[in-house]
Amino acid sequence: MTVSILLFLAGLLLVIFGSDYLVEGASGIARRSGLSEFVIGLTIVGMGTSAPEMVVSFIGAASGNADVAVGNVLGSNIFNTLLILGATALILPMEISRSNRLKDIPINLGITILLIALGLWGKGLGRWDGAVLLLLFIAYMVFTFRSGESSPSEPDAKQKALWLQILMVAGGIAALIVGGRLFVDNAVLLARSFGVSDKFIAITLLAGGTSLPELATCIAAAIKKKGQLALGNIIGSNIFNILLILGGSALINPLSFADISPVDMGVILASALALLSACLIGCRNVLDRLDGVLFLLLWITYMVYLSLHL
Repeated sequence: MTVSILLFLAGLLLVIFGSDYLVEGASGIARRSGLSEFVIGLTIVGMGTSAPEMVVSFIGAASGNADVAVGNVLGSNIFNTLLILGATALILPMEISRSNRLKDIPINLGITILLIALGLWGKGLGRWDGAVLLLLFIAYMVFTFRSGESSPSEPDAKQKALWLQILMVAGGIAALIVGGRLFVDNAVLLARSFGVSDKFIAITLLAGGTSLPELATCIAAAIKKKGQLALGNIIGSNIFNILLILGGSALINPLSFADISPVDMGVILASALALLSACLIGCRNVLDRLDGVLFLLLWITYMVYLSLHL
C-alpha cells in the first residue's frame, strides 16, 4: 500500500512538472510565430495541458479499462469548465470576445453533444467513431489556425533560446509518458484496495489530478491578467479531450459507455451549456464572478451526488 501511494504521488509529480515544461517550451515557440493570446491558449497550451489526460486515457484504453479512458475525459471536462473556469472567474472576470461567443464556445457545445449522441447511439465509441473524431480534430486545427487572429511577433530579451524550448518540450513529453503510467497503474490499485469503483476514481481523482496543469495555468493567467489565455486553455483542452483523446482511445480499443450514467452525461452537457449561457444571456462580454460562483456550485453539487451514489 505504501509503495503504491509513493509511486502514485511520484507519477502525479512527473505529470505536473512534465506538463509545466511542455507548456512553457511550446508557448515560447508559439510566441515566436506571432500567434494571438487566445490561439496560443486554445492550441499550444490547451494541447499541452491536455497531455496528461491523453496519456492516462490511452494507457487505460490499451489495458482494456474503458472506465478510466471515458471517465477521465468526462470528469476532466466537467472539472475544467465548472471548477477551473469558476475559480479563475472569481480571481479575474474574463473577457469574452465576439469570436468566442459566435465560434469557439458554440463549437465546444457542439462537440459535447456529438460525444453524447455517439455514446448513446452505440452505447460507446467504436473504431469508426474514433476515426470520425480524429478527422474532426484535424479539421478543427486547420480551421483554428486559418481563422484565428494573430499578433505581431515582438522580440523579448527574456525569451529562452529555441534549442532550450525544444528540449523542454521533449523532456515534458517524456515525463508525461512515465508519470502517466505510474499514475494510472497505482491509482487503479489504490481504488480497488479501498473498494472504490474505477469509474468514480476516474471522474474524481484521475480527472482532478490530470487537470492540475489546466488549473495552474489558468490561475497563473488570471493573476497576470491574461483572461483570454485562460479561456482558450479550457476550451482547447475540452475539445482536445473529446476529439483527440477519446478518438485516439477508441481507435486503440473500442470504448463502452455502459458504466457512464445519464447524470454524468447530463452534467457534462450542463457545463457546456452553462458556459454558452454565461455569454449569451444579456449579451454580456464577460465571464464574471457571479458566473464563477454558479459554476463552482454546480461542481460541488455533482461531487456530492457522486459521493452519495458510490
